[in-house]
Amino acid sequence: MNAPVFEEYEPACDCPCGGCAEQRRRLARGLSPRAGGHPAAHGARRALVLATAAGVALGGTGAGAGEAVADGGARPALGTARADGAAPSLVARPDPQTPQGVSGPLRRPPSAGPSKTYSVDTLRKTSRADIINRAKRWVDAKVPYSMTKYWSDGYRQDCSGYVSMAWNLDGNEWTGSLSRFGTRIDRSDLQPGDILLFHNPSDPTKGSHVTIFGGWTDYTHDHYLAYEQTRPNTRALSTPMAYWNNSANYVAYRYNGVTGGTGGSPGDTSATAAFPGAKSFGTGEDNAHVTRLGEMLVGRGGGRFYEVGPGPRWSEADRRATKAFQRAQGWRGAEADGLPGPDTWRYLVNGLGKDIPAAGAAGSPGASARPAFPGKDRFRPGRSNSHVTQLGKRLVKRGYGRHYVSGPGPRWTEADRRNVEAFQRAQGWRGSAADGYPGPETWRRLFA
Repeated sequence: MNAPVFEEYEPACDCPCGGCAEQRRRLARGLSPRAGGHPAAHGARRALVLATAAGVALGGTGAGAGEAVADGGARPALGTARADGAAPSLVARPDPQTPQGVSGPLRRPPSAGPSKTYSVDTLRKTSRADIINRAKRWVDAKVPYSMTKYWSDGYRQDCSGYVSMAWNLDGNEWTGSLSRFGTRIDRSDLQPGDILLFHNPSDPTKGSHVTIFGGWTDYTHDHYLAYEQTRPNTRALSTPMAYWNNSANYVAYRYNGVTGGTGGSPGDTSATAAFPGAKSFGTGEDNAHVTRLGEMLVGRGGGRFYEVGPGPRWSEADRRATKAFQRAQGWRGAEADGLPGPDTWRYLVNGLGKDIPAAGAAGSPGASARPAFPGKDRFRPGRSNSHVTQLGKRLVKRGYGRHYVSGPGPRWTEADRRNVEAFQRAQGWRGSAADGYPGPETWRRLFA
């Protein structure tokens, strides 16, 4: 059986919305008799808590207790009993619930907002680079999640307040109103600064959420860098398209006030669009321009070069992604040395030229075919073959070889299993999806 999960939040004492009103009524019914609550309600609540605790302790098994995963196994539900008799474990999931407030002005309790679509003429103009830079400020500050508190910039600290801030709106919106400020687009057209929005009109507190698209993190476009406001605080994380759950319900939108391009409109001479100079890039450099370069490269198909996403410190991933972009334009020699110059920067900022081709595609430098998955039976205790060696070497190359003492080699060992498990858990998988035994999806991502 699945153990129920309860989440409580403190409703605003004067909030008129139905959610807060219902929560206040529930809290009143839950008071102890000594504090003025109803004895029958208190007893029922205590019985419910005891029953829930018993359900978690007993756990459960069966086809309905897990989630299907890409490697063909099942991910155990919380509280599921393990086959070896060990105690069940509660694993943190990457798909938190995100209740939120409704439309309202800055720095004030939420109230009902206007019901109209805003055109490009009535919105504040902003570039894609500015949207991402504002989003990163909350990531760097680790702004705590709250549906009732407001950050120092005046925006509510929930998922829709975060997008309102990044889009530089003049008030705090919610998932039910954000679409009025944008235009629906196809997911294949996503660019940094666009959003992926899921609004559940029947029960907005169940599943409704919104993320900011920061660029593709792999050449298959299966994952993207999601900027989002969630518990416990703002984060930027490689996320399955479109989200960990309810993926099919997320709709892509583009802000109606965006000035176009990857980081600004053509001809934009603002400080955000100007080339910062060659001195900002190269070995030892650590600055915001390197981060922005990486984000633009990811948006142009360079995500496969980054294992953990772009950052401020110049790395070999930045050089390789820059070189791939330069070569995609037909440049060679000193024009494709992996260090951005004024032309490379101008092409990226203004969305000019060709995108980086996918690995293995015609024209992709160093393209090579991904080896076919040899089958699960090759990776089991007692097995010895060249595929185990191939797997181990790839794990080491990707930075997941710390459990090897003398390997990798052709014989499957516990070190191989633990390294594979570390790689699987880095993908956000848990339970049987991260058991240390590679399946087709593990193999595909490992050799991507």
